[in-house]
Amino acid sequence: MTEAILTHPRFISLEGGEGAGKSTAIASIRDVLLQRGHEVVLTREPGGTPLAEKIRALMLDNRQSLRGEGDEDEPLCAEAELLLAFAARAQHVRQVVRPALQRGAFVVSDRFTDSSYAYQGDGRGLDPAWIAALERRAVGLRPGLTLLLDLDVREGRARTSGRDLWPDRIESEQDDFFERVRAGFRRRAAAEPARFRVIDAALPPREVGLAVAAAVEQWLESPPR
Repeated sequence: MTEAILTHPRFISLEGGEGAGKSTAIASIRDVLLQRGHEVVLTREPGGTPLAEKIRALMLDNRQSLRGEGDEDEPLCAEAELLLAFAARAQHVRQVVRPALQRGAFVVSDRFTDSSYAYQGDGRGLDPAWIAALERRAVGLRPGLTLLLDLDVREGRARTSGRDLWPDRIESEQDDFFERVRAGFRRRAAAEPARFRVIDAALPPREVGLAVAAAVEQWLESPPR
């Protein structure tokens, strides 16, 4: 794949920490686009294809369900986690995202490469230059619009408490990890104001949905050249 990164105006990503309310926001994005008569492809990361979903399970499983009988627990190291994320992303882009964009659809992805910078870069402490190289060489695509649902870590954790009987590997991290992730997202948003729109996810769900819809409407009216 080419090392040039294409920023595509019909590619929208949604980012944020745990409990930020991405499901509500995705529904708002979808509704705005459908009301304007666009085809909309909703997808997620890690995942989005059958193979990428299997990689997702390997990355996030926290119950050792992938261990064979008699196997000892082998924690997934940060470097392997990052490479798995990009393996899933490369497959996702090749099989789902690019074909949809090429036929004129809008693609809305629950997370994309910004999550790797925030979670594996800021959260795990991996070199962002390495992540950037993987982005260029394995992905080559960037959303034209990224909506960041920003929420206090403690409030987000409170929202997700008890939601899942078996929290995944990421959800099981401590608050300091998520503070680093949040700071990483906020730095990226500040560095790329033309692409990012920061939404206050502490607002009531209806107001968050309205803010998301307004941001998408504004983007559709005047996307940056």
